[in-house]
Formats: sequence, C-alpha cells, structure tokens
Amino acid sequence: MKAWMLAVRPKTLPAGAVPVVLGSALAAHDAQFSLLPAFVALVCALGIQVATNFINEIYDFRKGADTHERLGPTRTVAAGIISEAVMIRVSVTLVAVVFLLGLYLVYTAGWPILLVGLLSLLFAWAYTGGPYPIAYSGLGDIFVFIFFGLTAVGGTYYVQAHDLNLSVLYAAAAPGFLSVNILLVNNIRDIQTDRKVGKMTLPARIGAERSRRLFVILTAAAYIIPVVLWLKGYPVWVLLSLLSAPIAVTTVRELYSSEGVQLNNVLAGAGKLLTLHGLLFSAGFLFH
Repeated sequence: MKAWMLAVRPKTLPAGAVPVVLGSALAAHDAQFSLLPAFVALVCALGIQVATNFINEIYDFRKGADTHERLGPTRTVAAGIISEAVMIRVSVTLVAVVFLLGLYLVYTAGWPILLVGLLSLLFAWAYTGGPYPIAYSGLGDIFVFIFFGLTAVGGTYYVQAHDLNLSVLYAAAAPGFLSVNILLVNNIRDIQTDRKVGKMTLPARIGAERSRRLFVILTAAAYIIPVVLWLKGYPVWVLLSLLSAPIAVTTVRELYSSEGVQLNNVLAGAGKLLTLHGLLFSAGFLFH
C-alpha cells in the first residue's frame, strides 16, 4: 500500500480535484449544478491524473530519468518496488475504468465530452510516452494549463450546464496557472538530472532564475482573475480567494531561498496554495 501511495503521488491530487470543485461551483452559481455528473467528473479527473503519474513512472524509468541522483520522492518502478509489467497492467486497467465512467458523461452531455475525454487520455500517455514526449520537450507547462485549468473546469461546468461561457474559462485560468507552478517547482528541483538524460523541461531550457520569475508572474495572475470576475459582475465573495495571499507570499519567498531537496517543501507549499486558493474561489461563487 505504501508503494502504491508513492506512485499515486497524493500531494499532487489537488491539481485534479480543485478544478472540478471550481467548475461545479460555477455551475451552482448559474443554477445548473448536478450532483452525479459532478461526482463522475471528479472521479474521472483524479483517475486520469493518477494514470498520468503511473505512465510517467514507466517511461521515465525506460528513459533513465529516475536515477539515484534524483532529489524528489522515490519513484517505485525505478526503485524496483513495483515492476514495470505490474505498473503497465494497472495503468491500462485504470484508463479503461476512467473511459467507461466517462461514457456516462458523454451520455449526459454529448460528443464534445467524448472528444475531451479521449484527448485527456491521449495526453496522459503522450506526456512522457510516444516518440515526442511532451514532458521532455518543454511544452508540459502549456498542456498542464490547458488540461488542469481550461479543460477540467470548463468540462466540469459543461457536463452540468450543457453550455459554456467566457467567464467560466476566465475562472479556469486560476487553477491552471497554479497547477503550472507545481510543475515548475518540480522541474526546477530536477534541472540537473533532467538535463543529463535529455529531459528538456521548461526550467531545463530557460534556467532556474527565469523559472522562478515565471512562478511569481503566474501566482500574481491567479490573484488578478478573481478581481476581473468581480468587475465583470460576479459577487464580491469571489475575492475570498485573496485571503490565501499570505501563503502565496511565503511560498514565493521559500522558492527563492531553497535549492535541491529543500524544493520538496516548496512543492508541498505550491500544492497547498492551489488547494486553498481554489476552495476559497469556489466558495465565493456559492454566495449571492
């Protein structure tokens, strides 16, 4: 069980759950909330994220990215705790279960959700698998923004409201930016080991200093979005998310004062920031 919890990477799961909560809160604000589609969307989002983590273990092991020099948490396949064959079987099973669950959402909301679901599963594999793995090209951050921001929030809203509007996508950008920040910290920590195996993430390409600046910019953008939505006519309660600003300031300070293994604590802080900001932002849409 401990090995599988390592493989699941539970500290990263808020990146999958928070966008679904936000999309459901937006649906509730528009009197479109529907419990069963919301719940299935949550299970599917977490399932895809866990499957991505499992597939990531398989391909990073094959490419030699997870060595003893790595500063992050233990990767179970590389460490020989879970065999590659078992991880493949579990990954395939999980993807199949997510696909079958997703068919319910397709039934309720139509073919656009089938397209979104298939693309999400495709990129769960293509993130580290295939001839041109996204994570190795420096484009991972863009795909995280798209799938953990726009797609997750917009898709959750759509399966309940059967419609989509620009304000939902504005709101979706906030968890998207903060999810990218989690990836940035992870990749800043691993710059040296990633470069050795040709894993040219964005930080490996632009360096730690520019990556830290990007973290600050994305954090600021996540706090501008609630203000924009308030100015567009949403209730002042959407500004509740600003209460998480002290954690943002602390996380930025730690990012600039940390190196190597210390960045694991910053990674946890980035996850907490995403969670608190997202939950407060979501709560704001429930008050009228």
